[in-house]
Amino acid sequence: MSTTTAQDVTRRDFLYIATGTVGAVGTALALWPFIDQMNPDASVLALASTEFDLAPLQPGQGVTIKWRGKPVFIRHRTEEEIKKAKETPLAELKDPIARNANLPPDAPATDENRVTDGTGKVNPKYLVQIGICTHLGCVPLGEAGDYHGWFCPCHGSHYDEAGRIRKGPAPRNLDIPPYKYISDTKIVIG
Repeated sequence: MSTTTAQDVTRRDFLYIATGTVGAVGTALALWPFIDQMNPDASVLALASTEFDLAPLQPGQGVTIKWRGKPVFIRHRTEEEIKKAKETPLAELKDPIARNANLPPDAPATDENRVTDGTGKVNPKYLVQIGICTHLGCVPLGEAGDYHGWFCPCHGSHYDEAGRIRKGPAPRNLDIPPYKYISDTKIVIG
């Protein structure tokens, strides 16, 4: 017959705990490559944000760039376009919400709220918006339509000079992506 002492019980408990710990650490180390491979690829991370220099854009000129595989319309608006957008009564808009990722979801669709960046800076000269029609996902044409903003020829949606839906089947304004000014003429989207 064997007798167990308090010292044996303590040694046995230590061996169980040490063995379990080594097993858990070994399992975690063996699983790490599988978990790590689920992280996004470097090329995907590179698309998470895009920097753009606004300085070359002349008043009345617009460009389309890609961000996360989506077209983004950037337009240097003329003084006349800004004036018309500011004078538009909110009651005339089909969608009264700004749809600006930089503002609260219920912000009204004023011209100022459509050109506000993520830091709260308002620059009415530059309009940055995702160039996908909110009806069925087409890409609207710039400087077209009844409001000289954007026009989706697929189903006839007309957007004004601030990217707000004014006429046609589209239910919402063009979305404003998250962006911020990093200098007076440079923005980062994303």
